[in-house]
Amino acid sequence: MGIGGSIFLIAVGAILTFALNAEVGWLDLDVVGWVLMIAGLFGLILTTWFWSNRRRTTAVTQTPTTTRTVEERSDVVGPPDPM
Repeated sequence: MGIGGSIFLIAVGAILTFALNAEVGWLDLDVVGWVLMIAGLFGLILTTWFWSNRRRTTAVTQTPTTTRTVEERSDVVGPPDPM
């Protein structure tokens, strides 16, 4: 949701709860406003919690080590056998 969306929900909920005095027959706008403010607050808490965990996480990558085998070979070249 993000910080901006959460603040928007809180603002719309506060407007519906405290500033609006309209009545809809089957819908209580005060309850809708409180629900929006609670949802915005919950989204704000979750967003800040995820952002704080993202900053503390460190990723360590290990590359596989390759081993090299080195063989030393000495060829002795000398005069041919007299036989």
